[in-house]
Amino acid sequence: MAPQGARRARGARGRVRARPPAGARARSAEDWWWDRLAPSGSGYHLLQSDSMLLVLPGPEPARARAHRRAPRRAQRPPLPGSRAAGAKAKPRPAPEPAPGPAPQQGPDSGWGDRIPLEILLQIFGLLVAADGPMPFLGRAARVCRRWHEAASQPALWHTVTLSPSVAGRLTKTGAKAEKKLLASLEWLMPNRFSQLQRLTLLHWKSQVHPVLKLASDSCPRLTFLKLSDCHGVTPNTLIMLARACPQLHSLDIQHSMVESTAVVSFLEEVGPRMRKLWLTYSSQTTAILGALLGSCCPQLQLLEVSTGINRNNTPLQLPVEALQRGCPQLQPGPCSQVLRLLNLVWLPKPSGRAVTPGPGFPSLEELCLAGSTCNSVSNEALGRLLHGSPLLRLLDLRGCARITPAGLHDLPCQELEQLHLGLYGMSDRLTLAKEGSSLLTHKWCHTLRELDLSGQGFSEKDLEQALAAFSGTPGGSHPALCSLNLRGTRVTPSTVSSVISSCPGLLYLNLESCRCLPRGLKRAYRGPEEVQWCLEQLLTSPPSPS
Repeated sequence: MAPQGARRARGARGRVRARPPAGARARSAEDWWWDRLAPSGSGYHLLQSDSMLLVLPGPEPARARAHRRAPRRAQRPPLPGSRAAGAKAKPRPAPEPAPGPAPQQGPDSGWGDRIPLEILLQIFGLLVAADGPMPFLGRAARVCRRWHEAASQPALWHTVTLSPSVAGRLTKTGAKAEKKLLASLEWLMPNRFSQLQRLTLLHWKSQVHPVLKLASDSCPRLTFLKLSDCHGVTPNTLIMLARACPQLHSLDIQHSMVESTAVVSFLEEVGPRMRKLWLTYSSQTTAILGALLGSCCPQLQLLEVSTGINRNNTPLQLPVEALQRGCPQLQPGPCSQVLRLLNLVWLPKPSGRAVTPGPGFPSLEELCLAGSTCNSVSNEALGRLLHGSPLLRLLDLRGCARITPAGLHDLPCQELEQLHLGLYGMSDRLTLAKEGSSLLTHKWCHTLRELDLSGQGFSEKDLEQALAAFSGTPGGSHPALCSLNLRGTRVTPSTVSSVISSCPGLLYLNLESCRCLPRGLKRAYRGPEEVQWCLEQLLTSPPSPS
């Protein structure tokens, strides 16, 4: 027993020597770094979360720092006679001394406060332009006082999209989620949105009127309003907004439940300052178009009518000449006109013998009549629309199978840049053999930048003559063509090689489902490297069997 007692005494004396003096705590490297980031007396404290370390202004909270751990429990002494009591206790090595703290150089407010406010506003402006003000500005305002000052500038809050949470929309508590967001907007609208210009509301079902009431009281510079999948919009709501926002000139109500009387009242209130209007075709569209035909919006520049999710197969009879008189926009220059009838079954209202041709759209630069199915637009209807549009730049006729190259050649526009004639979803019986594609390319080869002939039934010889127009541009300059879609056509390898060699600026080439090309090359090519690789493969591959 004596030897064992002596060993226990020596072990106890060794343990006592290894402990630090009473009242003193060893300074760890973690403590040293915390003191470096937030020195005592600097007016800042550290807050550690799961994935970040924040330096926040103000005194340190009363609770202990996260890195300070509770003292370990005192170990129970081993029972006499046990194996642990007889074992020889190994002395613990003394902890290595931690590096001493750097000399204090006064409080450091951090690099965020050293950035000038003007530079910080420019940086925030770039981020807001790319991703919108939320949630970035809300998070940046919590970094430091300088960032809070910059994020609070109303100039950054010029474009806002408001939508209830997804969880609230998918459950029966959608109204509660909208009220919760509305409570936040009661403070945000007067304090942040005083310079708001573009407002978008998504999936609002019951609180549209209170939100627009706040916008009319706090956003006098509003110019654009979009309501998508919104219900409960009344005439009084839109009239109130039109009167409170004298610069409001654009309205997008596609895919929303808005009564025609509300839209007509809004158009009559806004009047000449109305510039852009987006609609979804329904049984109430006729009343809205009737207001436009009555010249209530003579300065309208953009009109887009598209179908909703539930396609409406009732044809829309469009009085072309009356629309040209109601929305003349005769001033040429930067105020261009855009007319889009997307995926819509429409028919031009018969003109009759006594009806004189309309004035046309002298400033029209874009006409889109695209549809996913075959529509009834003919050469005669297209001529009635574009007979007075010499400034046309974009013409989208995808799905218009009745349009012929001869009808396009008679159009007055001479500087067309984008021509889309693709037939998507058409059966082979609709894609009949055609001739005359060279009429298009020879007329616009010097200005065309995008050409889409996908699904068209032009023959191999006809396509060869058409694409050969890009080889002999006037003046010896290179063609401007940068996008060419030949999907599902009868183009040959020699024709493709010729057009690639003649158009060095070609960035997109679609050769999918081209039956005359060798296997392995029937795909889409994006970028100059892939286009040149296609040219090399065409020049080196053996001719495919006919």
